[in-house]
Amino acid sequence: MQVNLPDKRYYSIGEVAKAFNVNTSLIRFWDKEFEEIQPKKNAKGDRRFSQEDVKNLEFIYHLVKERGFTLEGAKTHLREARHKSLSNYEIIRKLEHIKAELLKIKEQL
Repeated sequence: MQVNLPDKRYYSIGEVAKAFNVNTSLIRFWDKEFEEIQPKKNAKGDRRFSQEDVKNLEFIYHLVKERGFTLEGAKTHLREARHKSLSNYEIIRKLEHIKAELLKIKEQL
């Protein structure tokens, strides 16, 4: 899944949920379940997600929604992936981005 968000420092929970095409309640649930997601909260309690949080959410989405991991399985996989310098998922994501850019260039020709 390719997440298209504008380049800015923080994203609201609504923006993140819309980018992943899920409900905000799922993002809130994952925020509570996964320690890798640590959004900033203002005085009202509104969550503001950094680009690193979005990258972690993207990986969690991939594990749970696309590969069918359970939450416990995803947590274990994240702990193991933290020790690796470059996971297969990151390599695939970068290659998909390159492919998309090359297809744009091909269309322009």
